[in-house]
Amino acid sequence: MAVPVAVRVSGLEKTYPNGFRALKGIDIEVHEGEIFGLIGPNGAGKSTAMRILATLLRPTGGTATIAGYDVVREAREVRKVISYLPEDAGAYENLSGREFLAFMAAFYTRETKAMVDLGIGIAGLGDRIDSRVKEYSKGMKRRLMIARALMTSPRLSILDEATAGLDVVHAQHVRNRIREVVRRDNSTAIISSHNLLEVDYLCDRVALIDEGVIHEVGTPAGLKEKYKAANLEDVFVEVVRHA
Repeated sequence: MAVPVAVRVSGLEKTYPNGFRALKGIDIEVHEGEIFGLIGPNGAGKSTAMRILATLLRPTGGTATIAGYDVVREAREVRKVISYLPEDAGAYENLSGREFLAFMAAFYTRETKAMVDLGIGIAGLGDRIDSRVKEYSKGMKRRLMIARALMTSPRLSILDEATAGLDVVHAQHVRNRIREVVRRDNSTAIISSHNLLEVDYLCDRVALIDEGVIHEVGTPAGLKEKYKAANLEDVFVEVVRHA
């Protein structure tokens, strides 16, 4: 039985007013229950694609649907089923972690306690959940933001550089929480990352993007076998070299 498609991107293009072509007609299908990685260097088009899926940017060509909803024509419906976490997301510094999660939960439900309790569990900050956010380290803040994104149990989580700048302990915690939530809810996640070892560990499939073009899509194991490579970094270098 075929796995239902959660995200379908067809011929997606984005040209900015200055003439820069960030996306040059990319095609992607992401299956329900999948953790899908979008990987590439700075300026490759990862964040542009994610912002379009999050309904924050309008494409200049092509289409994208999430759960069957068009991200342009049905943006309001799309926003009901997604959660988007940009790389530079921040929280209200003078709130405690608990207060911040409660504030965000109130946008989704009147009965916030269950959602906040779930968020606290995802963040895993222990007693520090009641400290002010301005007292958190970068890793603690990122864990709180991941909790904010995942506690709403979205059908699709869009996570841009989910573990950027985190140490090994915080990065491992974030990866584990993403995997746990996706598997538990049979939801879907699209993540971007510069850390290809992390992508290898976390993602079911990946797309390699460079200069606005998707060059390869496949499982990490399948791509490494295809290119006789020890890791995804070597795969990416080989793919781009022959593009």
